[in-house]
Amino acid sequence: MSVITSTAYSRDLGDELRRLRESCTDLGGRAMAVRLGWDPSKMSNIERGKARASEIDLVQFLTACGKDADFFEEFRLRYKNAFDEYIVQVSGNLRTVAFAEATAEKLTSFAARSLPGLVQTEDYADAFYRLGGFVAEERIPKAVQIRMDRQAILRRHDGPDCLFYIHELALRQQVGDERIMEDQYARLLFEGHRIRIVPAHIVIPSSGCVLWEYEKSLPVAFGETDLAKVFVQDPAAIARTRLLFEHLDAVALDAGQSRSKLAEYVSPPREDFHGRGPRLA
Repeated sequence: MSVITSTAYSRDLGDELRRLRESCTDLGGRAMAVRLGWDPSKMSNIERGKARASEIDLVQFLTACGKDADFFEEFRLRYKNAFDEYIVQVSGNLRTVAFAEATAEKLTSFAARSLPGLVQTEDYADAFYRLGGFVAEERIPKAVQIRMDRQAILRRHDGPDCLFYIHELALRQQVGDERIMEDQYARLLFEGHRIRIVPAHIVIPSSGCVLWEYEKSLPVAFGETDLAKVFVQDPAAIARTRLLFEHLDAVALDAGQSRSKLAEYVSPPREDFHGRGPRLA
């Protein structure tokens, strides 16, 4: 049986503990370890999500941070399954996703029905959130801003090596008006070195997923629906995810062909939006 030493969620919660220590005390990690009677390596491993803290450890840590019993119970319930191979979260929870992708060394994504959030324009994201009624009106601006903030990883010199496979059918889905779509196509072309287009006639038996890979941690596969987000480190599931991306690499247009395809959407003949060939305008 494989041993999971850390997960995307355990690293997220470990980082939350670190931030609590920094915001609620004036102690560095080593000084906090001394106060709690811990070895400094134990403190480091817990805050990095590499070792599971016991309930007693959590009581000691959170008490030193000035937290009460209600806070401990809420955190304990979240921490209980943090090291499982399958983690399910409600759809509105974005912190674990943002932390997982920001700390990855490599990110590979497949989008089947909509464009990847990391390459969406602000207007496209806003229009997308307004479809279907799954996000309350008053929460949309914050959700859009979070999505835009996450895109900072594409501009970091030490950010993950990103590759986005996008099915052409996702390109043909009109989200918002014509101007929004034109701006979105231009954005995709700008990110063209990271994008491979899967031609419309190719059938892919997947609704979409992401694979995050790390230098010193196990890879994480991620998928989401309107109802939940799922983080997976089961080796068999990771192997299936790799097979999917190997297949996509074989059937997708190459980098040059993908840029040419995107250019057709950016500068199309002026036609009715809904009567498009390779154009949506």
